[in-house]
Amino acid sequence: MFKTKNLVHDIKDVPVTWIFETYCKLKEKLTGQDIKIKSLFNPKEKTPSMCVYFDKSKNTYRYKDFSSGKGGSAVDLVKDLKELTFHKACQHIVECYNDYVLHNNGSYDVKEFKEASKYKVKSYIFRSWNTSDQYYWTQFNIGTRLLEEYCVRPLENYTLEKKLNEKVDTLVIYSNYLYGYFKKDGSLYKIYQPKTLDKKFIKVQDHIQGSEQLKSSKYLVITSSLKDIMALKSLKIEMDVIAPDSENSFIRKELMQEYIKSYKKVIVLFDYDDAGIAAMNKYKTLYPEIGTTILPMSKDPSDSIKDFGAKEVFLRLIPILDKKL
Repeated sequence: MFKTKNLVHDIKDVPVTWIFETYCKLKEKLTGQDIKIKSLFNPKEKTPSMCVYFDKSKNTYRYKDFSSGKGGSAVDLVKDLKELTFHKACQHIVECYNDYVLHNNGSYDVKEFKEASKYKVKSYIFRSWNTSDQYYWTQFNIGTRLLEEYCVRPLENYTLEKKLNEKVDTLVIYSNYLYGYFKKDGSLYKIYQPKTLDKKFIKVQDHIQGSEQLKSSKYLVITSSLKDIMALKSLKIEMDVIAPDSENSFIRKELMQEYIKSYKKVIVLFDYDDAGIAAMNKYKTLYPEIGTTILPMSKDPSDSIKDFGAKEVFLRLIPILDKKL
C-alpha cells in the first residue's frame, strides 16, 4: 500500500536539495557544502566548471555553470535542462518528487545543514620577477609598466587555512607561475596561477578590476579579466577598461548606472565563446543603452594578441569598436 502523506502539490514543498541531488546525479547529500561537477550543458567538458553552492544570502542552494553561463535556482536548473517554461518545470519537479516519494517509503531525508569549512588565504610571500615571468606576460604584450600600474606582484607561495572541528588545517602552495592581484592600498584581492588547470583564480575579496586605474576617457570597455584589461591597454587605444570578478559576476546595478552616466559609451567585450556571448547578452538585456561586441579571433583579447600579434589585433579591433562608438 502506498504512503501518500508526504506527497506534495506545490513546488515550495519540494526540498531544493532533492532537486539538485536528483537532476545533477550527485553522489553525496547536500548538507551545506559546495560541490563542483562537470557541466550538464556541455557533455564534452573535461574540467568540471559547474558549481552547486549554498547561497547564505538567500538561505538556499543555487547553481552556476561557467561553461554555458547558465545559473540560478533549482527550478531554473530543471527549466534549462528540460527546456521548459518555469510553470512546466515546476509541474515536472512535483511529479518526479511524488514518484520518488511513492517508491522510497514515503519520505526524503532532509539533512541538517552545517556551515562548510572552506580554505581561505591566510598569508603570502613575495618574490622577485624573473625571466619566466617576462616570457609569460610579454606574449600578451604586457610589460613591467602595466604590471606595476595594475598592482600585479609575483609570489613565492601562499598559505591556505581552514578550521576542522577544533583543529586548523594548513596548506602552503608553491608554483613557478604565481601572481597576486592587489588594490592600490596594498590589500590582496585575487591570486592568479595560470599553470593550474582546475583553479586558476583564488578570490580573496570583491574588487572591480581596473576601477582604480580609470583615466576619465570618453569610452569604457568592460572585459573578462585583468589580463585582458592590461592586454587591451597595451594597444594604446583611448579608452578605460575594467573587469568584474568574472564574466558571470555582474557589476552591481548602481555602479553600472553610474558608469553609463559618466561615459559617452559603455561597451562589453567578453570572451569569444558561448559563455562570453551569453554573459554579454545578459548585460545588454539589463542595460539596452550599452554596446556589446566580440573580437572574432582567439578566445579572449589577450590570447588574440598572443596568437596574432598586437598590431593585427589593433587593426581588427579598431573598426569593431568604431561601429559601437
